[in-house]
Amino acid sequence: MHWARGRLGDRVLFGVVEGETLRVHAGDLFADPVPTGEVVALADITWMTPCDPGKFLGLWKNFHEAATKNGWTIPLEPLYFAKTPTTHLAHLATIEPPATYDGRVCYEGELGIVIGARAKAVSLEDAEAAIFGYTCVNDVTAADLFSRDPSFSQWTRAKSFDTFGVFGPVIATGLDPMTLTIRTLLDGRERQNYPASDMIMNPATLVSLISRDTTLMPGDLIACGTSLGIGPMRPGSTVEIAIDGIGVLRNPYG
Repeated sequence: MHWARGRLGDRVLFGVVEGETLRVHAGDLFADPVPTGEVVALADITWMTPCDPGKFLGLWKNFHEAATKNGWTIPLEPLYFAKTPTTHLAHLATIEPPATYDGRVCYEGELGIVIGARAKAVSLEDAEAAIFGYTCVNDVTAADLFSRDPSFSQWTRAKSFDTFGVFGPVIATGLDPMTLTIRTLLDGRERQNYPASDMIMNPATLVSLISRDTTLMPGDLIACGTSLGIGPMRPGSTVEIAIDGIGVLRNPYG
């Protein structure tokens, strides 16, 4: 199933995408939502992020090919950062160039894990049950900030400008994440194409290990990291994150 959320006039709706329509549901997305019988055209809604994460965490150095190419060691535990809530941006909305930074702004196409149940120190065996589904993520990054001050690598600032946490358009359930392929297109040209099976730590492992550090709650989002092919966007360009089985997340920049 593909779950989406959007605005129709002054109403916020969520439900299951069926073709070009949204079959509206009521209740809690993560606690047995029920269909209302209402069906609306996707063309009539303004897309919203498919959930509202309390925590948006992103992985670094989680793909073998990128680690090998860059001469990185293989991490023994998840290496992750947080993106602040004002980064959240939906399908088709515009990524804004920062007003206080004039360096490279890069796309990073990623697979996102959406948490569906409270997870605190869960075992690897139980971690899968805490995952609701998967979504497309563009982990937008102000790349030059990492090295601007040699005494302090600015991960939070680099990752947390407004609109830099793009995800959607849907949450897909019932998928085997390790069969998926993540593609990024910039103005229609493919820039990234890599398999999720190349992950150093798979989604269940990430959920289990991260839940030992911080309690994960329904709606929280974990971006699994990216592989080779990261590059800059320029104002006027359009970036797409495409994952078969989930969909295409499309956003203009600037």
